[in-house]
Amino acid sequence: MKKKVRIMSLALATTMSLSLMLSACSSSNNGNGNTPSNSSSGGNTPKESTAAESTEPEKEVTLKFYFGGDKKAATDEVWSKVSEYVKEKGLNVKFDINFIPFGDFKDKMLVMAASGDKWDMNFDGDWLSYKQMAAKGSYMTLNDLLPEYAPNLYKKYQEQGTLGAATVNGNIVGLPWTMKMNERKFVAWRSDLTEKAGLDIPEGSVKTIEDMDKLLRQMKEAYPNERINRTTPLSIYMIRDEWVDLNFHGLGFYLNDPAVKVQPVEQQPFYLEASKLAKVWYDENLINRDAMIDKTDEAAEWRNGKKLVTVTSHEWVEANPGFSDPSYKLTASEFYPDKKFINRTALANVVAINRNSKNADRVLRFLDMIETDKTLYDLVQYGIEGKTYVLNGDTAEYPEGMDTTTSNYMEWGGQWAFWKPQFMRPTMTYGPGFWENEAKFASEPNNVNSPIDGLFLAEDTMKNEVAKRDAASDELSRPIEFGVVKDVDKAVNDYIEAQKKNGLDTIITETQKQIDAFLANKK
Repeated sequence: MKKKVRIMSLALATTMSLSLMLSACSSSNNGNGNTPSNSSSGGNTPKESTAAESTEPEKEVTLKFYFGGDKKAATDEVWSKVSEYVKEKGLNVKFDINFIPFGDFKDKMLVMAASGDKWDMNFDGDWLSYKQMAAKGSYMTLNDLLPEYAPNLYKKYQEQGTLGAATVNGNIVGLPWTMKMNERKFVAWRSDLTEKAGLDIPEGSVKTIEDMDKLLRQMKEAYPNERINRTTPLSIYMIRDEWVDLNFHGLGFYLNDPAVKVQPVEQQPFYLEASKLAKVWYDENLINRDAMIDKTDEAAEWRNGKKLVTVTSHEWVEANPGFSDPSYKLTASEFYPDKKFINRTALANVVAINRNSKNADRVLRFLDMIETDKTLYDLVQYGIEGKTYVLNGDTAEYPEGMDTTTSNYMEWGGQWAFWKPQFMRPTMTYGPGFWENEAKFASEPNNVNSPIDGLFLAEDTMKNEVAKRDAASDELSRPIEFGVVKDVDKAVNDYIEAQKKNGLDTIITETQKQIDAFLANKK
Protein backbone atom coordinates (compact mmCIF):
# COMPACT_ATOMS: atom_id res chain seq x y z
CA MET A 1 0.00 0.00 0.00
CA LYS A 2 2.83 2.40 0.86
CA LYS A 3 4.48 1.62 -2.47
CA LYS A 4 1.24 2.48 -4.31
CA VAL A 5 0.94 5.80 -2.46
CA ARG A 6 4.53 6.73 -3.32
CA ILE A 7 3.90 6.03 -7.03
CA MET A 8 0.75 8.19 -7.02
CA SER A 9 2.59 11.01 -5.19
CA LEU A 10 5.43 10.90 -7.68
CA ALA A 11 3.00 11.07 -10.61
CA LEU A 12 1.22 14.04 -9.02
CA ALA A 13 4.47 15.88 -8.37
CA THR A 14 5.62 15.31 -11.94
CA THR A 15 2.32 16.61 -13.30
CA MET A 16 2.50 19.75 -11.10
CA SER A 17 6.09 20.38 -12.11
CA LEU A 18 5.25 20.12 -15.81
CA SER A 19 2.27 22.39 -15.30
CA LEU A 20 4.44 25.04 -13.65
CA MET A 21 6.99 24.84 -16.45
CA LEU A 22 4.31 25.30 -19.11
CA SER A 23 2.83 28.20 -17.15
CA ALA A 24 6.22 29.93 -16.98
CA CYS A 25 6.80 29.49 -20.71
CA SER A 26 3.38 30.90 -21.49
CA SER A 27 3.74 33.94 -19.24
CA SER A 28 7.25 34.78 -20.41
CA ASN A 29 5.83 36.53 -23.49
CA ASN A 30 3.25 38.56 -21.59
CA GLY A 31 4.19 42.16 -20.92
CA ASN A 32 7.05 42.10 -23.44
CA GLY A 33 6.77 45.26 -25.50
CA ASN A 34 8.16 43.49 -28.56
CA THR A 35 5.92 40.41 -28.51
CA PRO A 36 2.12 40.39 -28.44
CA SER A 37 0.69 38.49 -25.49
CA ASN A 38 -1.48 35.43 -25.99
CA SER A 39 -4.39 37.18 -24.36
CA SER A 40 -4.54 39.80 -27.11
CA SER A 41 -3.63 37.70 -30.10
CA GLY A 42 -6.94 35.99 -30.62
CA GLY A 43 -5.25 32.59 -30.77
CA ASN A 44 -2.92 33.63 -33.61
CA THR A 45 0.25 33.48 -31.52
CA PRO A 46 1.67 29.94 -31.90
CA LYS A 47 1.16 28.01 -28.67
CA GLU A 48 -0.03 24.69 -27.32
CA SER A 49 -3.80 24.77 -26.77
CA THR A 50 -6.74 22.48 -26.31
CA ALA A 51 -9.61 22.29 -28.77
CA ALA A 52 -11.81 24.19 -26.32
CA GLU A 53 -9.26 27.04 -26.00
CA SER A 54 -8.88 27.45 -29.77
CA THR A 55 -12.61 28.08 -30.21
CA GLU A 56 -12.85 30.83 -27.59
CA PRO A 57 -13.78 34.23 -29.08
CA GLU A 58 -11.01 36.78 -28.79
CA LYS A 59 -11.40 39.46 -26.17
CA GLU A 60 -12.30 42.97 -27.34
CA VAL A 61 -9.50 45.53 -27.03
CA THR A 62 -9.35 49.24 -27.83
CA LEU A 63 -6.62 50.42 -30.19
CA LYS A 64 -5.43 53.94 -29.45
CA PHE A 65 -4.17 55.79 -32.55
CA TYR A 66 -2.64 59.26 -33.01
CA PHE A 67 -2.68 61.23 -36.27
CA GLY A 68 -1.65 64.75 -37.24
CA GLY A 69 -3.93 67.72 -37.84
CA ASP A 70 -7.36 68.61 -36.49
CA LYS A 71 -10.01 66.04 -35.62
CA LYS A 72 -12.93 66.33 -38.01
CA ALA A 73 -16.55 66.27 -36.85
CA ALA A 74 -17.53 62.79 -38.07
CA THR A 75 -14.31 61.02 -37.08
CA ASP A 76 -15.65 59.03 -34.12
CA GLU A 77 -18.80 58.03 -36.01
CA VAL A 78 -16.72 56.79 -38.96
CA TRP A 79 -14.33 54.78 -36.82
CA SER A 80 -17.25 53.25 -34.96
CA LYS A 81 -18.35 51.92 -38.35
CA VAL A 82 -14.80 50.74 -38.99
CA SER A 83 -14.95 48.81 -35.71
CA GLU A 84 -18.28 47.20 -36.65
CA TYR A 85 -16.87 46.15 -40.01
CA VAL A 86 -13.61 44.59 -38.78
CA LYS A 87 -15.46 42.78 -35.99
CA GLU A 88 -17.57 41.11 -38.68
CA LYS A 89 -14.29 40.02 -40.28
CA GLY A 90 -12.99 38.49 -37.04
CA LEU A 91 -10.93 41.34 -35.56
CA ASN A 92 -12.50 42.25 -32.23
CA VAL A 93 -11.34 45.85 -31.71
CA LYS A 94 -12.63 49.33 -31.02
CA PHE A 95 -10.73 52.51 -31.85
CA ASP A 96 -9.73 55.54 -29.81
CA ILE A 97 -8.74 58.07 -32.49
CA ASN A 98 -6.74 61.13 -31.44
CA PHE A 99 -5.27 64.06 -33.35
CA ILE A 100 -2.38 66.41 -32.59
CA PRO A 101 -2.04 69.63 -34.63
CA PHE A 102 0.94 69.32 -36.96
CA GLY A 103 2.62 72.35 -35.41
CA ASP A 104 2.77 70.50 -32.07
CA PHE A 105 3.03 66.94 -33.36
CA LYS A 106 6.78 66.39 -33.23
CA ASP A 107 7.34 67.73 -29.71
CA LYS A 108 4.25 66.08 -28.22
CA MET A 109 5.07 62.66 -29.63
CA LEU A 110 8.59 62.86 -28.21
CA VAL A 111 7.24 63.85 -24.80
CA MET A 112 4.64 61.06 -24.83
CA ALA A 113 7.28 58.49 -25.71
CA ALA A 114 9.63 59.71 -22.99
CA SER A 115 6.86 59.45 -20.40
CA GLY A 116 6.08 55.83 -21.30
CA ASP A 117 2.61 56.48 -22.71
CA LYS A 118 0.91 53.27 -23.89
CA TRP A 119 -0.83 54.24 -27.15
CA ASP A 120 -0.78 51.62 -29.91
CA MET A 121 -0.06 53.24 -33.28
CA ASN A 122 0.66 56.69 -34.68
CA PHE A 123 1.22 58.51 -37.94
CA ASP A 124 4.70 59.93 -38.53
CA GLY A 125 7.16 60.89 -41.26
CA ASP A 126 10.73 61.93 -41.86
CA TRP A 127 9.44 65.52 -41.79
CA LEU A 128 7.92 65.04 -38.32
CA SER A 129 9.19 63.03 -35.33
CA TYR A 130 9.98 59.71 -37.03
CA LYS A 131 13.76 60.02 -37.16
CA GLN A 132 14.08 61.04 -33.53
CA MET A 133 11.53 58.49 -32.31
CA ALA A 134 13.22 55.69 -34.23
CA ALA A 135 16.68 56.73 -33.05
CA LYS A 136 15.50 56.78 -29.42
CA GLY A 137 13.97 53.29 -29.65
CA SER A 138 10.43 54.56 -29.15
CA TYR A 139 8.96 52.31 -31.82
CA MET A 140 8.49 48.55 -31.59
CA THR A 141 10.74 46.17 -33.53
CA LEU A 142 8.58 44.36 -36.08
CA ASN A 143 10.97 41.92 -37.78
CA ASP A 144 9.09 38.83 -36.55
CA LEU A 145 5.63 40.29 -36.03
CA LEU A 146 5.16 41.91 -39.45
CA PRO A 147 5.36 38.76 -41.61
CA GLU A 148 3.30 36.78 -39.08
CA TYR A 149 0.38 39.17 -38.55
CA ALA A 150 0.44 41.23 -41.76
CA PRO A 151 1.66 38.83 -44.45
CA ASN A 152 0.01 40.70 -47.34
CA LEU A 153 1.47 44.03 -46.28
CA TYR A 154 4.85 42.40 -45.72
CA LYS A 155 4.73 40.89 -49.22
CA LYS A 156 4.04 44.34 -50.69
CA TYR A 157 7.04 45.77 -48.84
CA GLN A 158 9.20 42.91 -50.12
CA GLU A 159 8.09 43.59 -53.69
CA GLN A 160 8.80 47.30 -53.34
CA GLY A 161 12.04 46.97 -51.41
CA THR A 162 11.04 49.82 -49.10
CA LEU A 163 11.50 48.27 -45.65
CA GLY A 164 15.20 49.13 -45.65
CA ALA A 165 14.28 52.79 -45.25
CA ALA A 166 12.44 51.98 -42.01
CA THR A 167 15.16 49.71 -40.62
CA VAL A 168 17.45 50.97 -37.85
CA ASN A 169 20.39 48.76 -36.81
CA GLY A 170 18.70 45.80 -38.46
CA ASN A 171 15.34 46.43 -36.78
CA ILE A 172 12.15 47.29 -38.70
CA VAL A 173 10.66 50.11 -36.63
CA GLY A 174 8.23 51.75 -39.04
CA LEU A 175 5.64 50.87 -41.67
CA PRO A 176 6.09 53.17 -44.69
CA TRP A 177 3.33 54.08 -47.07
CA THR A 178 3.10 51.67 -50.00
CA MET A 179 2.93 54.42 -52.58
CA LYS A 180 5.81 54.53 -55.00
CA MET A 181 6.61 57.91 -56.49
CA ASN A 182 9.44 59.68 -58.25
CA GLU A 183 9.83 63.45 -58.40
CA ARG A 184 12.13 63.51 -61.42
CA LYS A 185 12.03 66.93 -63.05
CA PHE A 186 9.81 67.69 -66.03
CA VAL A 187 9.34 70.97 -67.85
CA ALA A 188 5.80 72.01 -68.78
CA TRP A 189 4.78 74.89 -70.99
CA ARG A 190 1.57 76.53 -72.10
CA SER A 191 1.02 74.74 -75.39
CA ASP A 192 -2.09 76.81 -76.20
CA LEU A 193 0.27 79.80 -76.41
CA THR A 194 2.95 78.03 -78.44
CA GLU A 195 0.24 76.99 -80.93
CA LYS A 196 -1.04 80.55 -81.05
CA ALA A 197 2.48 81.83 -81.77
CA GLY A 198 3.09 79.16 -84.41
CA LEU A 199 5.86 77.50 -82.42
CA ASP A 200 6.50 73.81 -83.06
CA ILE A 201 7.64 72.38 -79.71
CA PRO A 202 6.58 68.71 -79.61
CA GLU A 203 5.85 66.85 -76.41
CA GLY A 204 9.02 65.22 -75.03
CA SER A 205 11.35 67.39 -77.10
CA VAL A 206 12.86 69.42 -74.22
CA LYS A 207 15.33 66.97 -72.66
CA THR A 208 18.52 68.91 -71.88
CA ILE A 209 19.56 72.19 -70.33
CA GLU A 210 20.28 73.45 -73.84
CA ASP A 211 16.74 72.52 -74.90
CA MET A 212 15.38 74.39 -71.87
CA ASP A 213 17.39 77.48 -72.78
CA LYS A 214 15.97 77.35 -76.33
CA LEU A 215 12.39 76.95 -75.03
CA LEU A 216 12.70 80.00 -72.77
CA ARG A 217 14.08 82.09 -75.63
CA GLN A 218 11.26 81.04 -77.95
CA MET A 219 8.65 81.93 -75.36
CA LYS A 220 10.30 85.25 -74.56
CA GLU A 221 10.47 86.22 -78.21
CA ALA A 222 6.82 85.30 -78.78
CA TYR A 223 5.57 86.90 -75.54
CA PRO A 224 8.09 89.60 -74.55
CA ASN A 225 5.86 91.22 -71.94
CA GLU A 226 4.89 88.06 -70.07
CA ARG A 227 6.48 86.56 -66.97
CA ILE A 228 8.16 83.44 -68.30
CA ASN A 229 9.90 81.40 -65.61
CA ARG A 230 10.90 81.33 -61.92
CA THR A 231 13.17 78.25 -61.86
CA THR A 232 16.96 78.44 -61.73
CA PRO A 233 18.97 76.02 -63.91
CA LEU A 234 20.80 74.34 -60.98
CA SER A 235 18.32 71.49 -60.42
CA ILE A 236 18.46 70.57 -64.11
CA TYR A 237 22.25 70.28 -64.02
CA MET A 238 21.90 68.03 -60.97
CA ILE A 239 19.79 65.62 -63.03
CA ARG A 240 22.30 65.69 -65.89
CA ASP A 241 25.18 64.77 -63.57
CA GLU A 242 23.13 62.35 -61.40
CA TRP A 243 23.78 64.36 -58.25
CA VAL A 244 21.77 63.39 -55.16
CA ASP A 245 20.94 66.29 -52.86
CA LEU A 246 21.00 65.03 -49.26
CA ASN A 247 18.68 67.84 -48.17
CA PHE A 248 21.29 68.36 -45.49
CA HIS A 249 22.93 71.79 -45.57
CA GLY A 250 23.94 71.78 -49.23
CA LEU A 251 25.68 68.40 -49.21
CA GLY A 252 25.23 65.58 -51.69
CA PHE A 253 26.86 62.76 -53.62
CA TYR A 254 26.96 61.32 -57.11
CA LEU A 255 24.60 58.41 -57.73
CA ASN A 256 27.26 56.52 -59.69
CA ASP A 257 29.68 56.64 -56.73
CA PRO A 258 29.50 53.30 -54.86
CA ALA A 259 31.40 54.83 -51.92
CA VAL A 260 28.77 57.57 -51.51
CA LYS A 261 31.41 60.23 -50.94
CA VAL A 262 29.83 63.33 -49.41
CA GLN A 263 30.69 66.63 -51.10
CA PRO A 264 29.54 70.25 -50.89
CA VAL A 265 27.46 71.33 -53.84
CA GLU A 266 29.31 74.63 -54.28
CA GLN A 267 32.57 72.85 -55.14
CA GLN A 268 31.08 70.79 -57.98
CA PRO A 269 31.84 71.79 -61.61
CA PHE A 270 28.12 71.83 -62.45
CA TYR A 271 27.54 74.47 -59.76
CA LEU A 272 29.75 76.99 -61.53
CA GLU A 273 28.26 76.03 -64.90
CA ALA A 274 24.71 76.48 -63.60
CA SER A 275 25.60 79.78 -61.94
CA LYS A 276 26.94 81.18 -65.20
CA LEU A 277 23.78 80.21 -67.08
CA ALA A 278 21.65 81.69 -64.29
CA LYS A 279 23.47 84.97 -64.82
CA VAL A 280 22.62 84.86 -68.53
CA TRP A 281 18.96 84.06 -67.82
CA TYR A 282 18.73 86.88 -65.30
CA ASP A 283 20.37 89.44 -67.59
CA GLU A 284 18.14 88.47 -70.53
CA ASN A 285 14.98 88.20 -68.39
CA LEU A 286 14.52 84.50 -69.13
CA ILE A 287 14.08 84.08 -65.38
CA ASN A 288 11.88 86.62 -63.63
CA ARG A 289 13.95 89.41 -62.15
CA ASP A 290 12.22 89.08 -58.78
CA ALA A 291 12.45 85.26 -58.69
CA MET A 292 14.88 85.25 -55.74
CA ILE A 293 12.54 87.21 -53.48
CA ASP A 294 9.15 86.22 -54.92
CA LYS A 295 7.09 84.53 -52.16
CA THR A 296 3.96 84.06 -54.28
CA ASP A 297 2.56 80.52 -54.52
CA GLU A 298 4.23 79.27 -57.70
CA ALA A 299 1.62 76.57 -58.29
CA ALA A 300 -1.13 79.18 -58.06
CA GLU A 301 0.71 81.37 -60.57
CA TRP A 302 0.86 78.47 -63.01
CA ARG A 303 -2.83 77.63 -62.58
CA ASN A 304 -3.80 81.28 -63.07
CA GLY A 305 -1.69 81.83 -66.19
CA LYS A 306 0.83 84.13 -64.50
CA LYS A 307 3.82 82.27 -65.91
CA LEU A 308 4.32 80.37 -69.16
CA VAL A 309 6.90 77.72 -68.24
CA THR A 310 7.23 75.66 -65.07
CA VAL A 311 9.59 72.96 -63.82
CA THR A 312 7.49 70.27 -62.18
CA SER A 313 7.21 66.51 -61.60
CA HIS A 314 5.55 63.50 -63.24
CA GLU A 315 2.68 63.82 -60.76
CA TRP A 316 1.71 67.30 -61.91
CA VAL A 317 2.25 66.53 -65.57
CA GLU A 318 -0.29 63.70 -65.34
CA ALA A 319 -2.72 65.29 -62.84
CA ASN A 320 -5.33 67.92 -63.61
CA PRO A 321 -3.46 71.20 -62.89
CA GLY A 322 -6.70 73.03 -62.14
CA PHE A 323 -6.20 75.82 -64.67
CA SER A 324 -8.41 78.81 -63.96
CA ASP A 325 -9.20 79.11 -67.68
CA PRO A 326 -10.34 75.97 -69.54
CA SER A 327 -8.59 77.20 -72.69
CA TYR A 328 -5.19 76.78 -71.05
CA LYS A 329 -3.30 73.66 -72.13
CA LEU A 330 0.02 72.20 -71.09
CA THR A 331 2.59 70.09 -72.87
CA ALA A 332 5.54 68.56 -71.04
CA SER A 333 8.89 66.86 -71.42
CA GLU A 334 11.12 64.83 -69.12
CA PHE A 335 14.64 66.12 -68.45
CA TYR A 336 17.47 63.67 -69.18
CA PRO A 337 15.30 60.52 -69.29
CA ASP A 338 18.43 58.37 -69.73
CA LYS A 339 19.84 59.49 -66.36
CA LYS A 340 19.18 57.80 -63.03
CA PHE A 341 17.10 59.64 -60.45
CA ILE A 342 16.19 58.59 -56.91
CA ASN A 343 12.61 57.75 -55.92
CA ARG A 344 10.77 59.60 -53.21
CA THR A 345 11.64 58.21 -49.79
CA ALA A 346 9.34 55.62 -48.31
CA LEU A 347 9.54 57.54 -45.04
CA ALA A 348 7.52 60.49 -46.32
CA ASN A 349 4.45 59.02 -44.61
CA VAL A 350 4.70 56.26 -42.01
CA VAL A 351 2.72 54.52 -39.30
CA ALA A 352 4.60 53.06 -36.34
CA ILE A 353 3.70 50.92 -33.34
CA ASN A 354 4.57 52.17 -29.88
CA ARG A 355 7.13 49.95 -28.14
CA ASN A 356 4.78 49.89 -25.12
CA SER A 357 1.74 48.67 -27.06
CA LYS A 358 0.15 45.45 -25.78
CA ASN A 359 -1.84 45.02 -28.98
CA ALA A 360 0.74 45.00 -31.76
CA ASP A 361 -0.74 41.87 -33.30
CA ARG A 362 -4.18 43.50 -33.61
CA VAL A 363 -2.71 46.66 -35.13
CA LEU A 364 -0.86 44.63 -37.74
CA ARG A 365 -3.92 42.53 -38.55
CA PHE A 366 -5.89 45.75 -39.05
CA LEU A 367 -3.21 47.17 -41.36
CA ASP A 368 -3.14 43.92 -43.31
CA MET A 369 -6.90 44.14 -43.83
CA ILE A 370 -6.56 47.66 -45.24
CA GLU A 371 -4.02 46.29 -47.71
CA THR A 372 -6.51 43.75 -49.09
CA ASP A 373 -10.07 44.94 -48.36
CA LYS A 374 -11.49 47.73 -50.55
CA THR A 375 -14.64 48.17 -48.44
CA LEU A 376 -12.52 48.78 -45.34
CA TYR A 377 -10.25 51.08 -47.31
CA ASP A 378 -13.22 53.21 -48.39
CA LEU A 379 -14.43 53.40 -44.79
CA VAL A 380 -11.05 54.49 -43.43
CA GLN A 381 -10.19 56.91 -46.22
CA TYR A 382 -13.52 58.44 -47.21
CA GLY A 383 -15.86 57.54 -44.35
CA ILE A 384 -19.60 56.95 -44.61
CA GLU A 385 -21.11 57.25 -48.07
CA GLY A 386 -23.81 59.92 -48.17
CA LYS A 387 -22.58 61.55 -44.96
CA THR A 388 -18.86 62.26 -45.41
CA TYR A 389 -18.56 61.62 -49.17
CA VAL A 390 -20.67 60.91 -52.24
CA LEU A 391 -19.89 58.84 -55.28
CA ASN A 392 -20.11 60.23 -58.79
CA GLY A 393 -19.52 57.02 -60.67
CA ASP A 394 -16.31 55.77 -59.06
CA THR A 395 -15.16 59.25 -58.06
CA ALA A 396 -15.24 60.27 -54.39
CA GLU A 397 -16.53 63.81 -53.99
CA TYR A 398 -17.52 66.04 -51.10
CA PRO A 399 -21.19 66.07 -50.12
CA GLU A 400 -23.06 69.15 -51.28
CA GLY A 401 -22.03 72.26 -49.37
CA MET A 402 -18.64 70.86 -48.29
CA ASP A 403 -15.13 71.44 -49.58
CA THR A 404 -11.59 70.81 -48.35
CA THR A 405 -11.84 73.37 -45.56
CA THR A 406 -15.32 72.35 -44.34
CA SER A 407 -15.09 68.57 -44.77
CA ASN A 408 -16.48 66.54 -41.87
CA TYR A 409 -14.08 63.66 -42.57
CA MET A 410 -12.47 63.41 -46.01
CA GLU A 411 -8.88 64.66 -46.33
CA TRP A 412 -8.17 63.97 -42.65
CA GLY A 413 -4.60 64.44 -41.49
CA GLY A 414 -2.37 61.39 -41.67
CA GLN A 415 -4.52 59.51 -44.18
CA TRP A 416 -1.56 59.51 -46.57
CA ALA A 417 0.18 56.67 -44.75
CA PHE A 418 -2.87 54.51 -45.58
CA TRP A 419 -2.93 55.40 -49.28
CA LYS A 420 -3.20 52.25 -51.40
CA PRO A 421 -2.88 52.75 -55.15
CA GLN A 422 -4.91 49.60 -55.82
CA PHE A 423 -7.94 51.07 -54.02
CA MET A 424 -7.65 54.85 -54.36
CA ARG A 425 -10.73 56.34 -55.97
CA PRO A 426 -10.49 58.94 -58.71
CA THR A 427 -10.94 62.56 -57.75
CA MET A 428 -11.25 65.76 -59.75
CA THR A 429 -7.48 66.16 -59.52
CA TYR A 430 -6.32 62.56 -59.90
CA GLY A 431 -8.24 60.67 -62.57
CA PRO A 432 -8.78 56.91 -63.04
CA GLY A 433 -5.59 54.85 -62.87
CA PHE A 434 -3.52 57.85 -61.81
CA TRP A 435 -1.74 56.28 -58.84
CA GLU A 436 -1.07 53.02 -60.63
CA ASN A 437 0.64 55.05 -63.34
CA GLU A 438 2.69 56.91 -60.73
CA ALA A 439 3.94 53.60 -59.34
CA LYS A 440 4.67 52.33 -62.85
CA PHE A 441 6.72 55.44 -63.60
CA ALA A 442 8.70 55.11 -60.36
CA SER A 443 9.47 51.49 -61.30
CA GLU A 444 11.14 52.41 -64.58
CA PRO A 445 14.79 51.23 -64.68
CA ASN A 446 16.35 54.70 -64.32
CA ASN A 447 14.21 55.58 -61.29
CA VAL A 448 15.98 53.98 -58.33
CA ASN A 449 15.94 53.98 -54.54
CA SER A 450 18.64 55.98 -52.77
CA PRO A 451 21.45 53.83 -51.35
CA ILE A 452 21.09 55.71 -48.07
CA ASP A 453 17.30 55.88 -47.87
CA GLY A 454 16.43 55.63 -44.19
CA LEU A 455 19.64 57.21 -42.90
CA PHE A 456 19.16 59.56 -39.95
CA LEU A 457 21.83 62.27 -40.08
CA ALA A 458 22.47 63.71 -36.62
CA GLU A 459 23.88 67.22 -36.12
CA ASP A 460 24.93 66.89 -32.48
CA THR A 461 28.67 66.89 -33.23
CA MET A 462 28.58 69.81 -35.68
CA LYS A 463 25.88 72.22 -34.50
CA ASN A 464 28.01 75.37 -34.61
CA GLU A 465 29.50 74.60 -38.01
CA VAL A 466 26.09 73.83 -39.50
CA ALA A 467 24.64 77.09 -38.18
CA LYS A 468 27.47 79.09 -39.78
CA ARG A 469 27.11 77.20 -43.08
CA ASP A 470 23.38 77.86 -43.26
CA ALA A 471 23.85 81.57 -42.55
CA ALA A 472 26.47 81.90 -45.30
CA SER A 473 24.26 79.98 -47.72
CA ASP A 474 21.34 82.34 -47.17
CA GLU A 475 23.55 85.37 -47.68
CA LEU A 476 25.84 84.26 -50.51
CA SER A 477 24.53 81.26 -52.45
CA ARG A 478 21.05 82.45 -53.37
CA PRO A 479 22.24 85.52 -55.32
CA ILE A 480 24.68 83.26 -57.17
CA GLU A 481 22.07 80.64 -58.04
CA PHE A 482 19.51 83.22 -59.21
CA GLY A 483 22.04 85.05 -61.40
CA VAL A 484 22.00 88.32 -59.47
CA VAL A 485 25.80 88.64 -58.90
CA LYS A 486 27.99 90.65 -61.28
CA ASP A 487 31.09 88.42 -61.41
CA VAL A 488 30.09 84.75 -61.22
CA ASP A 489 33.59 83.26 -61.00
CA LYS A 490 34.60 85.58 -58.15
CA ALA A 491 31.29 85.10 -56.30
CA VAL A 492 31.53 81.30 -56.45
CA ASN A 493 35.18 81.27 -55.37
CA ASP A 494 34.44 83.63 -52.47
CA TYR A 495 31.53 81.45 -51.41
CA ILE A 496 33.66 78.29 -51.47
CA GLU A 497 36.33 79.93 -49.32
CA ALA A 498 33.77 81.33 -46.88
CA GLN A 499 32.28 77.88 -46.34
CA LYS A 500 35.71 76.34 -45.79
CA LYS A 501 36.33 78.85 -43.01
CA ASN A 502 32.95 78.00 -41.46
CA GLY A 503 34.06 74.48 -40.59
CA LEU A 504 33.11 72.60 -43.75
CA ASP A 505 35.73 69.90 -43.09
CA THR A 506 34.08 69.05 -39.77
CA ILE A 507 30.62 68.83 -41.36
CA ILE A 508 31.91 66.60 -44.17
CA THR A 509 33.85 64.32 -41.79
CA GLU A 510 30.97 63.86 -39.34
CA THR A 511 28.41 63.32 -42.10
CA GLN A 512 30.63 60.81 -43.89
CA LYS A 513 31.11 58.84 -40.67
CA GLN A 514 27.37 58.40 -40.34
CA ILE A 515 26.92 57.41 -43.97
CA ASP A 516 29.78 54.89 -43.83
CA ALA A 517 28.36 53.32 -40.67
CA PHE A 518 24.90 53.14 -42.24
CA LEU A 519 26.22 51.44 -45.37
CA ALA A 520 28.32 49.02 -43.31
CA ASN A 521 25.23 47.96 -41.34
CA LYS A 522 23.34 47.27 -44.56
CA LYS A 523 25.90 44.68 -45.73
